[in-house]
Amino acid sequence: MATTSLARVAERMPIVFDEFFRPWTDWFDTTNLMGRVLNVPAVNIAEHKDEYQVSVAVPGMKKDDFKIDVEGNVLTISSEKEERSEDTEGQYTRREYNYSSFTRSFTLPDEVNKEKIEAKYEDGVLKISMPRKEEAKRLLAKQVPIK
Repeated sequence: MATTSLARVAERMPIVFDEFFRPWTDWFDTTNLMGRVLNVPAVNIAEHKDEYQVSVAVPGMKKDDFKIDVEGNVLTISSEKEERSEDTEGQYTRREYNYSSFTRSFTLPDEVNKEKIEAKYEDGVLKISMPRKEEAKRLLAKQVPIK
């Protein structure tokens, strides 16, 4: 009987916390701001022996829709896209506007060779290759002699 009561309390606890924090979570909710849904693309970051690779899932865009900047040790990926369409049937005209944008920034490790960063957009994925500096590659693999 005690186990059943604890199970019911555990089920209700998240609801109690949700209600308690609702004024703050509603204010800072990033999925809906001023009635607009915010979409931030998914990002994967992989570390390889010779490079870091950032992959950003952004289907339906063109390579010209992106801007990639490196300032200091910060890599910033941004995009702005505006679409307009107009259909006219008889006396009526329907106009639609769609505007989307995002910005993602990442702090680069010191070992990245910023001069050789390259980007490619293919099949809905923006891939950014950030090679390591030569001295950083040498430091990664080292054989320690046994005395």
